[in-house]
Amino acid sequence: MFYEKLLAETEAARSRFLGIETIQRGMQGKVSLDAYLGFLSQAYHHVRHTVPLLMACGSRLPMEKEWLREAIAEYIEEETGHQEWILNDIGACGADKEAVRNSSPHASTELMVAYAWDSVSRGNPVSFFGMVLVLEGTSVALATLAAQKIQQALGLPEAAFSYLTSHGSLDVDHMKFFEKLMDRVDDEDDQQAIIHMANMMYDLYGNVFRSLPLD
Repeated sequence: MFYEKLLAETEAARSRFLGIETIQRGMQGKVSLDAYLGFLSQAYHHVRHTVPLLMACGSRLPMEKEWLREAIAEYIEEETGHQEWILNDIGACGADKEAVRNSSPHASTELMVAYAWDSVSRGNPVSFFGMVLVLEGTSVALATLAAQKIQQALGLPEAAFSYLTSHGSLDVDHMKFFEKLMDRVDDEDDQQAIIHMANMMYDLYGNVFRSLPLD
């Protein structure tokens, strides 16, 4: 089945991603408030593109992939408004969420988003699901545990972790849905496009974490 093939062919990139020092420190709660706020700020700048990207992907699918467009409609419903959760978390940390809303993304985040838009609009729109694997798979593996560790270390309120904690639990169900969806992808070109996007996204998203302050 394609889902297992997708995991196998992205394993090396996933391992590199999980080995990034900032991620390792986050899992241990050994990050500063500046690093956590930096993570949330960059998350805002890429998450606000999720629904527009899903819409663009759905609009470019041919009629024979209507089953995939229906799945995208479900994703859109689930993902709408998540960028506001992130801004509220920033506010709960005592930072200026409106300053983040009006700021520019780090170059690494801008490149990640630009690559996603280019792939969906110029390449194969189905490739977007490679990005879904990286972002949602990462949430399942890391988000809830990292939130607990960082909250304990920094003494922040629960209200500062709605994005991480909700995605840790939400994306478990999302990944079950994603697995079934990917196992219906039988076109070789679509499969290769998804695999390529996932491998690229592990590196591009990894660069976002590499850009965060360690101390």
